[in-house]
Amino acid sequence: MNDSDFEFISKLLKQRSGLALEKDKLYLLESRLLPIARSCGAADLSGFITIMRSRPDEKIIKEVVDAMTTNESMFFRDQKPFEQIRNVVLPQIKQARPGGGKIRIWSAACSNGQEPYSLAMCFLEEAFKMPGFTYEIVATDISDRVLDKARQGIYSQFEIQRGLPITLLLKYFKQLPDNNWQISENLRNMINFRNQNLLADFSILGRFDIVLCRNVLIYFDEATKRGVLENIAKILDRSGVLMLGSTENIFGICDKYKVSETERGLFYPV
Repeated sequence: MNDSDFEFISKLLKQRSGLALEKDKLYLLESRLLPIARSCGAADLSGFITIMRSRPDEKIIKEVVDAMTTNESMFFRDQKPFEQIRNVVLPQIKQARPGGGKIRIWSAACSNGQEPYSLAMCFLEEAFKMPGFTYEIVATDISDRVLDKARQGIYSQFEIQRGLPITLLLKYFKQLPDNNWQISENLRNMINFRNQNLLADFSILGRFDIVLCRNVLIYFDEATKRGVLENIAKILDRSGVLMLGSTENIFGICDKYKVSETERGLFYPV
């Protein structure tokens, strides 16, 4: 792939998804886009990009973005954030709103749905500590493919074994004839899955008490990170919290938050 072709595809990916692609990730382009290229009748990526330049097709562009977007996820991924929700975040909300009410949660870049379903299970398990509170979970992604899977709530044995305690499996899932597992209708109904690009205006989602945007910003350049963080701050309740990945930080990028003094990954609006 020549420099012009790489510049074209990397610019397209950044404009559509925020993904900042470096040249050392060229192997990803080749492994993930060659199947799409061949389905379009191109023998290699250079031929495919020539087709994209001459005949832009929105369907193909979405396939390209989808293929290059990392959709890695698992139930109760990293564990610590869910402990923080149980032991820190929910008690803080209860203290701020002793009369109860609706808690709105946004799972951004939700992939195949394991994060929002883990949240739903967490909230149901903690319900006895939160009398008077109800939950609304909004889960978004830019990939219709992963959103379709998330809405179905059907997972393989391999996906189930990654992070899901056996007690919650037996309580909230049913085994299907093909040995896959489907999450209960009750949990599926707790979550509103919808397509949303973090680079677009997401104020239409409303205001939130908890926003999880974990392990997403690491793929963005600094300017894109700043824009997303500032826009999240605008829709975060004054007593709300932003949860990022354990290795992510906003120091020197965005001044709209204060960092938790005791809990890594928790950021509060200022």
